[in-house]
Parts: sequence; C-alpha cells; structure tokens
Amino acid sequence: MFSDEASDSVTVESVWRKKHESQRDTVVSGVFLSQRGCQTSAVHRCEAEVQSVSTTSSSTQTEPEPLTQLDPEAPDPPGLRDFLQRVEEELVGELVTNARSHAFDGFQVNWGDHSQLVSCLHLLQHPVAQDRGLHVTCVSWSCTGSVVACGYGRIDDGGWSTESSYVCTWNLDRRGLNPKQADLVIDVPTAVTALCCHPEQPALMAGGLYSGEVVVWDTSRTQDPVLALTGMSAESHREPVYQVSWVPLQKRGEFGVLSASSGGRVLLWTLDSDQGRFVLDAAFAFVRQQVPHGVSVKTRGGSSTVGVTSLALSPWDSDTFLVGSEGGLLLRCSFSSTTPAAVASEGQSVTPRAPAVFSFRPCSGPVHSIHCSPFHRNLFVSAGTDGLAHVHSLLQVNPLLSLRVSDSYVFQVQWSPSRPLVFAAATGQGKVQIFDLGRRSLRAAATIEQGGAGHAATSLAFNAHDPRLMAVGNTDGTLGVWQLSADLSEQSPRESSQLEQIANQVAA
Repeated sequence: MFSDEASDSVTVESVWRKKHESQRDTVVSGVFLSQRGCQTSAVHRCEAEVQSVSTTSSSTQTEPEPLTQLDPEAPDPPGLRDFLQRVEEELVGELVTNARSHAFDGFQVNWGDHSQLVSCLHLLQHPVAQDRGLHVTCVSWSCTGSVVACGYGRIDDGGWSTESSYVCTWNLDRRGLNPKQADLVIDVPTAVTALCCHPEQPALMAGGLYSGEVVVWDTSRTQDPVLALTGMSAESHREPVYQVSWVPLQKRGEFGVLSASSGGRVLLWTLDSDQGRFVLDAAFAFVRQQVPHGVSVKTRGGSSTVGVTSLALSPWDSDTFLVGSEGGLLLRCSFSSTTPAAVASEGQSVTPRAPAVFSFRPCSGPVHSIHCSPFHRNLFVSAGTDGLAHVHSLLQVNPLLSLRVSDSYVFQVQWSPSRPLVFAAATGQGKVQIFDLGRRSLRAAATIEQGGAGHAATSLAFNAHDPRLMAVGNTDGTLGVWQLSADLSEQSPRESSQLEQIANQVAA
C-alpha cells in the first residue's frame, strides 16, 4: 500500500513538474505563445532624408618663400652708421633747399592726351537758314549748360533789314540728338543781332533785333514763345541792338534786360510777364560832349551821338558797366550816375542820363566785344576791327597787354570761366584763337578752325556749367560745339597769383 501511494505521489509530482516546465518553456520561447501573455511597448520608428547642396572647390598654390625676420639685436651692416652720420648734414640741407624752391610750382601731373587740345563734338545746323545764306550771329548757353541757342542774320552789308530769320535751340543731353534738326525753331521777323539766356530760368532768352526791338522768348511756350516785346516807340531803340544782358534788380531774384544800340543809348527794361510787355526803368545816352576828357571822339557823319557796339557788366561791382563804340571808344560807366544826358527827352517817361565816368585809350576802329574777368575785379579784355585783343585794367588808361589775334576783324572775345589766364577770340578769318597768358609766348595756345575758306567765326560762348565746352558760330550757318582739353579748362595752382601780377603791372 505504501508503494502504491508512493507511486501515485511520484506520478502526481512528475505530472506537475512536466506541466510547470512546459509553461516555463512556453514563456521562455516567446511572449506571444505564453498562455498568461505580455506585450512590450510599441516601438516608434521614422525615416528622414537630407540632401546636400552641390559645392565646388578650388585651390591655389604659391611658391613657398622663407619668412625673413629682422633681428633687432643683429649688428648693423658694416659701415652703414658711419655713412649715415657722414651724409646727414648734407642731405638735410638739400631737403630744406628743395622745400623752399619754387622750381616746380604750378606743375600738375596730367595723364590725359596732350596731343589734341580741342575736338569737335557736334556741328549743329538749321538747313533752312543755310539754304537762305544766313549767318550765325550770336550764341548763348542756358543756365543748366545743356541747351545751346543761336540767332541767325547777316554780318555783311546790304539791304537785309527786312529779311526774316530764326532762333534755334538744341538740347545736347537729349537722347538721339539730330545735329541737322533743332529741338526748337523760333521764326523772327528780322535779323537777330544779340542773344542772352536767363541766368536762372532755363526757358527764358533775351534777344536784340536789327530793327531795334528787344524781345524775351519763353521756350516752354511752343505755340507762342514771345513773352514780351518792346515794339517801336519813342522810348525804344531805333537802330540795331548789338548787345543784351540780364541784370539783377534791387528786388532779390528779379532780373531786368539791359540793351545797347548803335543809336547811342543803353536802356534798362523790367519785364511785366503778366501783361506781356517791357517797362522802361532807366535810360543812358552817350554824346560826344559828355565823354570824359583826354581822348578824341569819332562820331558818324558829324553827329554828336556815340554809337554803342558792345557792352559788358562787371561781376564784381553791380554799379559798373563798360561800353565800346563805333569810333573805338572804351568807357567805364556807372548805373548810379545822376548827370542828365545832353539829348532831347520829349515823349519819354524816363530822363536819359550820362553814365560815362572814365575813358580808356581808344582803339583804331569799332569795338566789337568786351568781357570782364571772372577772376579779377579790375581786368577786362576788348577786341574789334584792329585785329588785336587788349587786356585792360579798370585803373589805367592804357592796356596792359595787346595781343595780335588776326589780320582781320575780331568779332567776339571772352574769358574762360575756369582758367583765369585763358581767353578766346573769334576772328574774321574763320578761326577761334585761344590764348593762355601763363605761357611765355604770346601766340595762341590752341586754334579752332570751323567752316571753309572765306567764312568768319562770328561768335563764341564758353559753357559756364561745363567749362570744357565752347560753342562757336560761323558765317556758313553752322554752330560748332567744341571740347577743350584739361590743359585749357583746369586751373593750375599758381594761376590766380600770376593773374594778380599782370593786373598790378604798370601799362606802358
């Protein structure tokens, strides 16, 4: 019995052990087969990609060079100290001498092309005027420096006073500039003898006509550009107007027009733009008996009238203006003169005054042009039919210098706006001579030749806004725009002092 129980006991125990091992094996072999079961946490996975930017690489290679370092404790090369001590006194002396020397004063390095002092940029034409044989009689630049204007007429003798003419303008900054087609053409009933652009308003131009009329054009009014006209009256000029200039008035920002005529009068006009008319503000008359003493006076046909052919305003003194006459007179005048002129004044609202206060040595013929220096208050240059350019001081009767410009007439002379010692003269031989008083030679530094043989250079004008540009009018009807080199347009360091030396010298 004991053995049966023992046998049953072993049997039960073995059955339990087998069952337990079976469960254990099941757990060990895999969690998913376990009867009790268990589950691990979910494993999260993700994928990501990156893309690199394409790159390039380059390299350079230099030749290896050994680095040289100065050893501050290394001894000086043999003999160096003795050499420096020996030449020190002499070397310092030479440096001091060079510092005090004026041998290279005024010298400037200029790497530009010196072979061409002048070059033609544009040759402007109005074909209708050329077909009619009209001459360019006057030129002027606008205050912006971009527009050049010219008037047409004739400079030769003949019964052409009733012949119509033109005023033409070209904008050099305009894209697609046509040299044979003006941007603006103004028809004028008679020849244009003088032209001057307004110093502040680029659309305004003052003109003088052969008929004696003074006109102001407004180029912004293309349909009717005439802004004001003096007309023909007892107060206006009755002979050709050879010069017009804009004059600052007492009220700031306002300008009047000063006109000079061969009839012997200089008139100051104020502009009433609202009414489209001129108002006579002042009148000055020149007669033989009121010319300052010391000179002989030549007049036309025994008349007492001194015909005015040229006029210049002083940029330094608003009371001073200069006048040249048909008889060769050169006169310094004053706007503030109160001396009544010895002329009839019937029918005039303004009493004429005698402005002449000083006479310079007369020229041998008509004075065609006068221009005051923009760099010295006492200097001016004049030119006329004697073919000479005379450099004058306002303080001396005789000219300081007289330079032979041409064997023919000189029609216009003008100082450079940027070079104190340079001026240009337009001649009857068709050339423009440019003089540099800083040179030892009194010959022209450069020459502009425009037009064929037999033609004259009638007028010229420097561009104050761009001093490298010069406009030249010719009797062949062309208007040339020339570019000057740096030698002729850029001021040198001692140029002003050289001009001062010329002004201070005593005339012979």
